[in-house]
Amino acid sequence: MKQKSAVAKINQKGILLVFPINNQKEPASLWSEFFPRTKMRWEWDDSGDNRVGELWGLMKKLSDSGQVVYSKWYQGRATFFSKELFTALLCLNQHYFSQPEVSRSARELLECLESDSPLSTKELKKLTDLRGKDNEKFYNRGMKELFSKFLIVAYGEVDDGAFPSLAVGATRNLYEDLFTDSQKLNSKAAQKIINQYLPQGSMVRKFLDKQTSLRATKELENG
Repeated sequence: MKQKSAVAKINQKGILLVFPINNQKEPASLWSEFFPRTKMRWEWDDSGDNRVGELWGLMKKLSDSGQVVYSKWYQGRATFFSKELFTALLCLNQHYFSQPEVSRSARELLECLESDSPLSTKELKKLTDLRGKDNEKFYNRGMKELFSKFLIVAYGEVDDGAFPSLAVGATRNLYEDLFTDSQKLNSKAAQKIINQYLPQGSMVRKFLDKQTSLRATKELENG
């Protein structure tokens, strides 16, 4: 379970969760790739599996390595993309939808991150005046929207409290090369890449198609 082999697996699959969902076969994860015959247990007691903690540490190293792209994309779970697939997804996002067509909260969050990236959750909430329980739903909704449109990525951690906080940043800032490449990529070529790594019928493809369908409907409603 080394960084080099993890990057190779992500590039081969195009997309991998970090941990499996209820030990299901799909979507594939780094855990299932490294330990295909082992069910993952979250127990952190003396009988727990040390490999869970080791994979958690590897996830943090990979997140800001620049070799792959880390996001909270699939159902809000830790997701790694190959640069190739992420660029293709970003390309189609820009091709088919108003860019960026986002809510007010998402717009404020994105503008803040485009001015300074990466930022911790605490820093981002402070700069956008989205602190406090009453603003939690607006913050979470805005971040989910930006992750779903590939406009932001997760990038390392920041120690700004009792526990390390996930750092996030604007894709345009942290992966400027991928953002530029996505604008140059032909939409047909991008779709071919997506079909290669996210075949029709797979759980991840269904998730993507559902997101795309919902957004297309909203765009039509908004004229």
